[in-house]
Amino acid sequence: MIFSSLPFLFFYLMAVLAVYKLSPLKLRNLILLLVSLFFYGWGEPVYILIMFLSIAVDYIHGMLVERWRADDRKARRAVMSSVIFNLGILVFFKYWDFIAGNVNALTGTALLPVLGLPLPIGISFYTFQTMSYTIDVYRQDAPVQKNLVSFGAYVTLFPQLIAGPIVRYKSVADQLEGRREDLEKFVSGIRRFTVGAAKKVLLANAIGQLWEQSLASESLTAVGAWLGLAAYAFQIYFDFSGYSDMAIGLGRMLGFEFLENFNYPYISKSVVEFWKRWHISLTTWFREYVYFPLGGNRVPKWKWIRNILIVWTLTGIWHGAGWNFLLWGLYYGAWMLAERLFLEKWLEKLPGAVRHVYTMGIVLVGWALFAVEDMGRLGAYFGSLFGGGGWFRPVDGYRLRTYLPTLVILAISSTPLMGKLWNRLGERTQALLQPLLVLGALILCTASLVDAGYNPFLYFRF
Repeated sequence: MIFSSLPFLFFYLMAVLAVYKLSPLKLRNLILLLVSLFFYGWGEPVYILIMFLSIAVDYIHGMLVERWRADDRKARRAVMSSVIFNLGILVFFKYWDFIAGNVNALTGTALLPVLGLPLPIGISFYTFQTMSYTIDVYRQDAPVQKNLVSFGAYVTLFPQLIAGPIVRYKSVADQLEGRREDLEKFVSGIRRFTVGAAKKVLLANAIGQLWEQSLASESLTAVGAWLGLAAYAFQIYFDFSGYSDMAIGLGRMLGFEFLENFNYPYISKSVVEFWKRWHISLTTWFREYVYFPLGGNRVPKWKWIRNILIVWTLTGIWHGAGWNFLLWGLYYGAWMLAERLFLEKWLEKLPGAVRHVYTMGIVLVGWALFAVEDMGRLGAYFGSLFGGGGWFRPVDGYRLRTYLPTLVILAISSTPLMGKLWNRLGERTQALLQPLLVLGALILCTASLVDAGYNPFLYFRF
């Protein structure tokens, strides 16, 4: 079940909000745990067992860290045990077949079995969240959670369970014990959810088919390849940022405040800036739990370079078990190093428009590495980007004319322009327009979902 689906919007969500709001305050974490388990089990009932195991193991590890706080060696062992357990689950389900397939190919044997297990939904997100819990307790950044129900509600919290944002325990620890729930916050949640739904259903879905047409083309020209990458760039941004908006909105409806996950990344003027604006919860997680513990930039230069490469290698393979994801991570690691070591001062001298074009060129090439998982197809796509299949065909002109209005709308919507125009309106005008815009967006989203069969969710596989 995904947020941009009719069963979620008109059955599950309505039922959850009714039960949750009618329940006594002291029972709301229990209600949240139960409805979240139902949400997770909707698609994969058997993997609820993994969720139960994850809750139990990390809850116990948190208690052990607190009990052994006076003995740092034992407390560190408890943290390490938690990390090994969570990474072990992640590696087994997400990377085992990739490792086995490559080992078998290198050795020419069937040394390791390829299990073909389906990937548990959201495993990349909730394993990172549970690891953050034990680490936060050890660092004394958050209190140990002694209530198993409250801890289970944190792990399974359905608004961000299957695709983030990654909610670190310390950012919601206090909210699990007591959170503000009022009409103003609830209405704000509805507005934010609606914005996210519109991004996903009306914008991401509208451009996704152009990318699929480009990827499926057997003779792709340079214009067609770049047009396809532009389509994918907009699709993945509005798909994922839309989901994050929906998650933040749902959290507000339930009294939670989640941190922002996107901040208009396509207005960036450097690669470093792009990654301060894109998937903020993931970059923050790697910075706080990997980069800083390795020493960050307060180490000799060669160690700093090592730290950057480690973080970006992990960032790449976190997204998927494939060589393209590893290359994608190293690609960005190399650009981050290049900007910090060589290009930063040079870029500052260039006009903002030139820096923006430079950044978007790097980002678009990166999306090719990210999106095309087959290495042979990836090589062919790169050949097309640089004229290997010719530069232009009539079909490119047809697609450009067909999708140009959509591309213009997407480009404008990926900037703060609309927000700035909205803020220029008076409070009275905003108060009159908001309900109409929210209602209109919900009607359009519903009509689109009823009418269309194309409704992919790109980050669902991670």
